[in-house]
Amino acid sequence: MTTSSQSLFRRLTPYFSARLRQNYRLLSSAPALSSTLREPQPSSSSSESPSLDAVHLTDNCVRRIKELQASETNGKLLRLSIEAGGCSGFQYNFLLDDKTNDDDRIFERDGVTLVVDNISYDFVKGATIDYVEELIRSAFQVSTNPSAVGGCSCKSSFMVK
Repeated sequence: MTTSSQSLFRRLTPYFSARLRQNYRLLSSAPALSSTLREPQPSSSSSESPSLDAVHLTDNCVRRIKELQASETNGKLLRLSIEAGGCSGFQYNFLLDDKTNDDDRIFERDGVTLVVDNISYDFVKGATIDYVEELIRSAFQVSTNPSAVGGCSCKSSFMVK
């Protein structure tokens, strides 16, 4: 690592540590939550106003997860987590997983499951997950996020409000 990147890392580490502690305190002070929180989504979200607390899945996202599940022997879950980094401060990380953890929030729609850990949930509350096929890539992405004020053009990273 170069000296300038080490210096930048030293300056940003306290900021990210403070944000993580703040999110942990917010989650800890919430009313007692069950070990795994299930938040089902309606099958038809086009006519209803979306919930501000749920994480929503588009039809393209549901279709692609079903395709991936069909090619696997065991049912996979789409896991969304937030990591420090990216060009805007925080980045979205999508992973196909086969298990849930005790601190996960679970969102279901049309037989597919999205899993978000409690810390990451604070950053994506009310967001919409889409699957986009473009010339340069095909990927899951967060198409709208009420907790973000900006981000990069590829929608891989974002800035928090």
